Amino acid sequence: MLLDHPSDEPTAIRTHIGAIFVSLELSRSNWLVTSLSPGKGEKMSKRSVAAGHVAELLALFAELKRKAEVRTGQSYPIITIQEAGLDGFWLHRVLQQEGIESHVVDPASIATPRRRRRAKTDRLDGETLLRALLAYKRGEPRVCAMVVAPSPEEEDRRRLCRERRTLIEERVTHVNRIKGLLFAQGISDYGPLRRDRRARLEALRTGDGRELPSHLKAQIGRELDRIELLLDQIKSVEAAQEALLAAARMPASEKAAPDPVTMLLALKGVGANFAAVLWSEAFYRQFANRRQVAAYAGLAATPWQSGRIRHEQGVSKAGNPRLRTTMIQLAWLWVRHQPQSALTRWFKERSPQGRKRAIVALARKLLVALWKYVTQGVILEEAVMKPAA
Repeated sequence: MLLDHPSDEPTAIRTHIGAIFVSLELSRSNWLVTSLSPGKGEKMSKRSVAAGHVAELLALFAELKRKAEVRTGQSYPIITIQEAGLDGFWLHRVLQQEGIESHVVDPASIATPRRRRRAKTDRLDGETLLRALLAYKRGEPRVCAMVVAPSPEEEDRRRLCRERRTLIEERVTHVNRIKGLLFAQGISDYGPLRRDRRARLEALRTGDGRELPSHLKAQIGRELDRIELLLDQIKSVEAAQEALLAAARMPASEKAAPDPVTMLLALKGVGANFAAVLWSEAFYRQFANRRQVAAYAGLAATPWQSGRIRHEQGVSKAGNPRLRTTMIQLAWLWVRHQPQSALTRWFKERSPQGRKRAIVALARKLLVALWKYVTQGVILEEAVMKPAA
């Protein structure tokens, strides 16, 4: 029997929770506010607010509280929910500053109908969010996954790693474009990142012995201008990242527990960039267990089991993509720089069955081991530390 029919039994909103539940469906033009208040039965009301008008939103909340107090004679708090998306966490922080309980949910964790053509409107999405919030507050397990909002300082700290990655991707794009243009002229030995790139460009000859065409040479020159600008920006970002890591390290004179940055940099094979990514993307927050750590990086297994049918679909890829990519790269470096460690031996025992699957599994085990290392001080088995400076 379906449970979305009217019932004479008291609903959760009229029993032990006692609050006004509000879902916010955010868009660039307007915000759809769906609310469910005590004393109004099971009817959801919907109001639209201009996007970005926080004062109008707070006035609407005050009106909802006033009407609920008129109907029931009691004052109720407001509990809100919104999806993690383009708006980030600024509205979540504003609501918390106003004393409103606010939740940010991972939209991929909310169950939706599996029909072939599913109806999708802001009104239906607002109602779905509201039902998810009600179930979450009732304590239903695994009804949705709430996002842990970082502090403004933590959010700003990870900008450096992300900007560096973006700049490097842009540099690779321009380098490949130059190589492609020259390869079409029979030239395959030109290095756009070499210091003598300008002088070599003037001396280049095509495969049939001609000088480079004037327009092609001008286009490559403009590409080199962009590369040189990117190189300067990458150098500036890396200098700022080094300064941030240096400021995060605790002075040796203090006898407190070592900070995560110092502990990560003490491992052979872990450089400044890897330590910065792990610190800013993963180890800034708390995890309850190793499964949460693997799931946050999108490295958790995804089984498929129905009756006698059982197979593995691979990793979920539902977590932080930057952390997942970094851990795959670090896993390869770990095999190279830590050949005698227990994790490397585990990888080599399973690599004949498939190196790609084995390295992903190693990345998951390595991330969990590093989490235990920086939070509980558990040394990675047979790992080599860097010599003391």
